[in-house]
Amino acid sequence: MAAPLAPQPPDPQFVLRGTQSAVNAVHFFGGTQAQGCPLLFSGSQSGLVHIWSLQTRRTVATLDGHGGQSVNWLQTLPQGPQLLSQGRDLQLCLWDLAEGRNTIMDSVHLESVGFCRSSILAEGQLHWMLAVPGKDSDEVQILEMPSKTSVCTLKPEADAKPGMPMCLRLWQANPGPRPLLLVGYEDGSVALWDISERKVCSRIACHGEPVMGFDFDSQKTRGISGSAGKALAVWSLDGQQALQVCHTHELTNPGIADVMIRPDRKILATAGWDHRIRIFHWRTMKPLAVLAFHSASVHCVAFAADGLLAAGSKDQRISIWSLYQRT
Repeated sequence: MAAPLAPQPPDPQFVLRGTQSAVNAVHFFGGTQAQGCPLLFSGSQSGLVHIWSLQTRRTVATLDGHGGQSVNWLQTLPQGPQLLSQGRDLQLCLWDLAEGRNTIMDSVHLESVGFCRSSILAEGQLHWMLAVPGKDSDEVQILEMPSKTSVCTLKPEADAKPGMPMCLRLWQANPGPRPLLLVGYEDGSVALWDISERKVCSRIACHGEPVMGFDFDSQKTRGISGSAGKALAVWSLDGQQALQVCHTHELTNPGIADVMIRPDRKILATAGWDHRIRIFHWRTMKPLAVLAFHSASVHCVAFAADGLLAAGSKDQRISIWSLYQRT
């Protein structure tokens, strides 16, 4: 008797077109529009930020604040309709989007032209912490916002030589008195920094190639990283703030540009250089689906609070997916 055929992966729920250049960043706005439809922000290689209505599937505004230089990171602030956009023009812009405004309220000048995406930690409605790549190639700068006061500069020990920071993640244990920073480095390692002590608590070798993207589940104190190589690395953090590699998952093709765990921590998505979006079960790392829609490298993935998935590609399209509905 023949084995039953595996179910075919679904098509996108719909596709957003019109960026006219590669899509390097996507981010859902946690608020809701009429009828509960979220907004999606996308950052393009041409330096524009598009704001999309998922109800009409069209842009509602276009933000032009990076002088034609690629936008590679987007993040909304929890205290209201404010957006951070980071571009290759060495500017991190803070946008006021309240009441239909699309104006730059403030900006932070960056001193690194690398591709490292910044990270924020909201400490309340008025103050938040920002981690950005530093002046020297191996440094990370921590700022208190919105005052832009320098908290510290995190520089590896002279004999460590991890290379450039490639991705950053600020977080704080709950309960936990001190902010911590996870950094994925050019040499394939992941390090945990204690910001208050200005020291590395733990460092592990995860990949033989630069870490291109990672995500961290602070509830399970477990993370996952992808690189220019062919493996995903799953790692954990124990009560003594020591990192350890749990296991690796070999992929068919090399190159992971982004990794994102869904907010309910049930599944995760990866953005592949091989044009594929891969979906895994987060607890077991069982492969669930390979989504082969895009015709060029997938640069970024993001989940909405309701589980909707967006993926941006070099092919100038953003695919929107509804997968494994949350229960």
